[in-house]
Amino acid sequence: MTSQEFQQIAHTIPVDPGIYKYYDDRNTLLYVGKAKSLRKRVSSYFIKTFTSYKTYELVQRIRRIEFTIVDSEQDAFLLENSLIKQFQPRYNINLKDDKSYPYIVIKKEPFPRVFLTRRKIEDGSEYLGPFTSVAKVRELLNFVRANIQLRTCKLNLTESNIRKNKFKVCLEYHLGNCKGPCEGLQTAEDYQAGLLQLKNILKGNLTPVIQHFKTEMRAAAEKMAYEKAEIIRKKIEHLEQYQARSVIITNKLSNVDAFSLLRDNDQAYVNYLMVQNGTIVQTHTSQLETHLDETDEEILAFAIGQLRTTFNSLSTEIVAPFPIEYDEPGVIITIPKGGDKKKLLDLSEKNVNYFREEINKKKILKLEGKDDMERKKVLYQLQDDLQLPELPAHIECFDNSNFQGSFPVSAMVCFRDGVPSKKDYRHFNVKTVQGINDFATMKEVVYRRYKRLFDEQEPFPQLVIIDGGKGQLGAALESIEALGLQGRMTVVGLAKNEEEIFFPGDQESVKLPYNSESLKLIRRIRDEVHRFGITFHRKKRSQGTFKNELEQIKGIGKNTADQLLKEYRSVKRIRELGEEEIAKTVGAAKAKIVWSYFHRENDTEGESTG
Repeated sequence: MTSQEFQQIAHTIPVDPGIYKYYDDRNTLLYVGKAKSLRKRVSSYFIKTFTSYKTYELVQRIRRIEFTIVDSEQDAFLLENSLIKQFQPRYNINLKDDKSYPYIVIKKEPFPRVFLTRRKIEDGSEYLGPFTSVAKVRELLNFVRANIQLRTCKLNLTESNIRKNKFKVCLEYHLGNCKGPCEGLQTAEDYQAGLLQLKNILKGNLTPVIQHFKTEMRAAAEKMAYEKAEIIRKKIEHLEQYQARSVIITNKLSNVDAFSLLRDNDQAYVNYLMVQNGTIVQTHTSQLETHLDETDEEILAFAIGQLRTTFNSLSTEIVAPFPIEYDEPGVIITIPKGGDKKKLLDLSEKNVNYFREEINKKKILKLEGKDDMERKKVLYQLQDDLQLPELPAHIECFDNSNFQGSFPVSAMVCFRDGVPSKKDYRHFNVKTVQGINDFATMKEVVYRRYKRLFDEQEPFPQLVIIDGGKGQLGAALESIEALGLQGRMTVVGLAKNEEEIFFPGDQESVKLPYNSESLKLIRRIRDEVHRFGITFHRKKRSQGTFKNELEQIKGIGKNTADQLLKEYRSVKRIRELGEEEIAKTVGAAKAKIVWSYFHRENDTEGESTG
């Protein structure tokens, strides 16, 4: 849908709060969104310039718009979350939770059984959960059965069947794990009291359970039933030990939900800690895939709505790392600066970072500690997948790094027999390139690296990986050819995001299987050169080695340079601005100096490339 086409229907869209739905020409739902004012929000898609290609692509596909008016922003929020969960539109944030979670069910029957299930059916039974881990549910059930006597048999314990003496107690009764309701030895009221204690345990509310057993212990002692009192005393001790292990930070912490967010390009990770009575009763980290220009605030608000619904949270307080728009009725958002809630948030952030690291470990291959045969097996696989003439026992990988469009440096890592050879890692301060030019930078550092190896008569790698795709690959090859080293090594380019491998002169890229050992090793090498380069760059910045390029412009001081960077974030962005735009920040006189500096520089570059 074009802007002109939209303008023809814009007046028909109400200004009320509600949700809007975008459909393509096949009537497929593309996107669901909420808005305080439907007309204002929908119009924004057709009148602003998008920085994200995905957002531009969405707008081009829209053929039909539907909207639903609701009474309030809160209703819009709840409806949006419901529709996204139901239809999972392509361009909405995708919460990658496709598994079914376990529940603990209290069966609707006389003397209800309690057991684990993944199937939630409308049969009148009570379902507790869901829980994030089957192992956790089994641990809870074992703990409950060790302290509360509930039946495990499947007998039909109707009042008439018990009255007719149809059943006899089993071994569980003689072991003390059941009170024998099948023979009428336990009343329904006493059994229900046990179920109440079970619910308290699952909610982390152990204090009333402990008090209940203390009352029972005193009653048994008064009747001189000392053996029974000792059994109950051991249960109390067991519960108190469990409570000590479960309480986090302080038992004064009320019922809250804590969330933290970690972004990684188009992926986001959200950790959720459900706290009840000072005890973490749920912990879960979700991976989300973003599609448009979603902010951190939008992603976190979406994830909170989805996860609180999934795990049936009733907490009225949410602890978050930053303010968000969250319109669930009766719920407050807390951004803690210190104290117990800050400690809880720190714990959540620790969990989300651990989760991301585990995801990354599964994506890459670490061959340290493996024997020679295992390492060689992976290298032979890589040789076969890339059709290399030699076994890539020696691999080197290059990457450029810069900060806010300025201060370029490069890094090279070396892997021998599939593992890092850190003594061979190299950093490069770029010497011959003015400004940011990734191609020229790559050309320089590749030339310097292999000229040195040539001069010192050192062996060349079998495989060289240029991180950055076709442009950087072409620049690297210019240096290889200038040194006369064609055929001495295989040089390939690695696309930044798509993990595609480019060979010189090939139109089509090579895509290795996503979970192949070959690609995992290449990811490991790429991540290592990123880490090494960024660490070097940060060290240089912290030492004050770099000077802001803007400060080098005659007539522009440090304060003006800092002001421009603060406003526009990068030198690259400032280079692209018009003189009038720069003047809005630093005035006409200084804007003319800055614009002229970059304009003249561009003219010179154009002449030299002729």
